[in-house]
Amino acid sequence: MRNMTEGSCWKNILLFALPMLAGNLLQQAYNLVDSWVVGNYVGDGALAAVGVAFPVLFLFISLFQGISTGSTVVISQFFGAQRMDRVKDAVTTTYTAFLVVIAPLTIVAVAVVEPLLILLNIDMSAFAEAKTYMVIVCAGLIGNVGYNVNAGILRGLGDSRTPLLLLMISTVINVVLDLLTVIVWQMGVAGVAYATIIAQTASWLFGIFYINRKYPEIHLSLRFFTVDEKGFRFHWDHELLRQIIRIGLPAGMQTGLVSIGIMAVMGRVNSYGEAYTAAYNVGQKLDGIAIMPIQSIAAAATAFVGQNMGANKPERVKKGTAATLIMVVIWSLMVDALILPFRESLASLFTDTPEVIRVCGQYVGALLPFYPFFGTMFSLNSIMRGAGESMVPMLIAFVGQILCRVPAVYLMAHFFGPDYMFLGFPAGWVVGSILAAAYYRSGRWKRHGSLAAK
Repeated sequence: MRNMTEGSCWKNILLFALPMLAGNLLQQAYNLVDSWVVGNYVGDGALAAVGVAFPVLFLFISLFQGISTGSTVVISQFFGAQRMDRVKDAVTTTYTAFLVVIAPLTIVAVAVVEPLLILLNIDMSAFAEAKTYMVIVCAGLIGNVGYNVNAGILRGLGDSRTPLLLLMISTVINVVLDLLTVIVWQMGVAGVAYATIIAQTASWLFGIFYINRKYPEIHLSLRFFTVDEKGFRFHWDHELLRQIIRIGLPAGMQTGLVSIGIMAVMGRVNSYGEAYTAAYNVGQKLDGIAIMPIQSIAAAATAFVGQNMGANKPERVKKGTAATLIMVVIWSLMVDALILPFRESLASLFTDTPEVIRVCGQYVGALLPFYPFFGTMFSLNSIMRGAGESMVPMLIAFVGQILCRVPAVYLMAHFFGPDYMFLGFPAGWVVGSILAAAYYRSGRWKRHGSLAAK
């Protein structure tokens, strides 16, 4: 457990972020390995199918990512105030909510796969493979969501190393099974999907075992209800559940809005054929790797702010914000120099189709110069969420990702053609960063105060 209410703000945030960065890289390795295997051993149709699945799955798990974020904030504030009894209550409440909702979410996810694929306007050459991949992965959502819930709990306790350990185990399983199912057993895109859900489920179950051994005071249980003389009762604290939902639901909706925005522009991208769909898939992988340090630093800032708000140390929150923004802007400038000149060479690792490589280069080249705007928006939203302010960051995401980005992409495609539509993507970041900075400066995000003091 890391107590971030004392010592250097820079050091606390950076050291907390580094294991998360390594974990995010490993998590991205899931999709990278999937894309590399299907792109080189199955074909561009399967590569497009895996790419289409990403935002859809992202949408399905967004609710639980929100619950995970809400639990991180609530747990970190109680941990900062050294109220371990309430930490235990928050952990139990989080797990009960997860177990109650996961079954109906899985059923809905599997049921809507085909309608969503039709809505996304995916090329028919990739439709069958995309449906196969998504149905299998949606049926195994419990592993993916369970890992994220475990990670949210641990980060609230100041532990960012255990999620990394669990991902290391999961990634090794995934890579081995990818190679076996596709190359050895010739199972195609279905083999990649089975490998993914098996690896994710293993990560979740190993997480339960590890947490119960390492942190017996917050014991996780898969039994989420009790039936006794008082009747049927769920194992949750109603007030803590309200706080977790108040913070987590807007955070989950924000993630969902990002997914909807991605799917909305994907419909435009997919309309230009399989090469554009595959290129967009590869471009998202490169983009995902490039922004990981920003996401990791911002996530560390959420826990840092949560602990210091709980300990009633507003000056450390201010210093941590400055440190976070400086780090993400420096990385944004570095990644431009590291990736922009080699973007087509990197794309060629996933496919040897010249048109896919060319379009991927256009996509990455349009996004990377605007990373400082993304870093500013994402970091400030994460910092405000750590203080318990979750509604405004969600609204900022809606304005940026839906009201700005989607029309910009469609207008650029309409007036200038498909190669220029990618220039519309950063519009949401620019607008979102301006809105986030304005609200942060207003100071209204501090209005919720310390949850631990209530």
